[in-house]
Amino acid sequence: MISSSAPEFAPAAEARALLPDDADVDLLRRLVEIPSLSDHEGLAVTELCRQMETRGFGAEIDAAGNAIGTIGSGTRRIVLLGHIDTVPGHIPVCIENGELWGRGAVDAKGPLCTFVAAAAAAAPDLRATVTVVGAVGEERLGSPGARAVATWDAPDYCVIGEPSGWDAVCLGYRGTLGFHYLLRQPSRHTAGPGESAGEQAIAFWNALVAELDTMNAASGASTGFTTIAPALREMRSGGNGLQDEAVMSIGLRLPPGVDTDRLQERIQEFAGPAMIEVDGVQPGFRSPKQTPLVPPFLRAIRARGGSPRFTLKLGTSDMTVVGPVWNCPMVTYGPGDASLDHTPHERIDLEHYGRAIHVLRDVLVSL
Repeated sequence: MISSSAPEFAPAAEARALLPDDADVDLLRRLVEIPSLSDHEGLAVTELCRQMETRGFGAEIDAAGNAIGTIGSGTRRIVLLGHIDTVPGHIPVCIENGELWGRGAVDAKGPLCTFVAAAAAAAPDLRATVTVVGAVGEERLGSPGARAVATWDAPDYCVIGEPSGWDAVCLGYRGTLGFHYLLRQPSRHTAGPGESAGEQAIAFWNALVAELDTMNAASGASTGFTTIAPALREMRSGGNGLQDEAVMSIGLRLPPGVDTDRLQERIQEFAGPAMIEVDGVQPGFRSPKQTPLVPPFLRAIRARGGSPRFTLKLGTSDMTVVGPVWNCPMVTYGPGDASLDHTPHERIDLEHYGRAIHVLRDVLVSL
């Protein structure tokens, strides 16, 4: 006889079944506990390789410093590309109310550990070769880890590891153009004629913002993914009595399709006598909804109780590095709330982490 109270326990049992097992939580916690600022990822990379080896991967560190793990077999190749570096800011690692706190828990060690756990879980049923990459340097200009991986032959499929949310698939990221503005001129009395270096720098910034507004309006874009968005990262001005100086660091977020050469020409025109030093250009990238990776993700998310959705991100990721080079079916996926990226409140819901592992495991087997 079945007790009439039995159904009320089913949701709790189902939720427990979707939680990550202790080994997967330990994997994430260990990786988050190891600081891995850009250009200082060595200890975390070594630990990731060790963790992958214990799960049956063949693991190595490549010339760029990336952790590379391979599991499964078959001519079909799937690359799961995440990044292991983080931005600065120490957050004590702890688990509270079902959430793991720590720098990198969301961006992007959570998605990276999801890749490792899901590929290991799928291994007995794989008919493909899966390569997990813990890339270095994603959080700094240049993305040296992803650029090294982009020299590989294109895989059949690629998933980028960033926090899309366990029930969402991200199809695109804006690119970036970063540059420094530097103006030096002879010192002048503040009561004399002419503009100071700082005033000219402000005028340049205002002219640049107005030009970008015009370009956005001409393209029909006003907000969101399709706009060019400027960010003034740093500004300072001063002098030594003989020479005045103004310096700005500026970043532009670029949607796909922007003519970056023409944009740089316009920036130089507005700069006048100032020097413009470009330190990184990466066009935006967007995958179509029709990519063959989408259906298996939608099925897997629904199977785990989710209502799948699509997102486009306003920031950048390694998707913009390998996407245009490989031109293979590609999406971004990973657990975590992207609004917590780079904040002092960075934490990941462990149930969502567990759900994402199940989802990606199902996708890998279906491929």
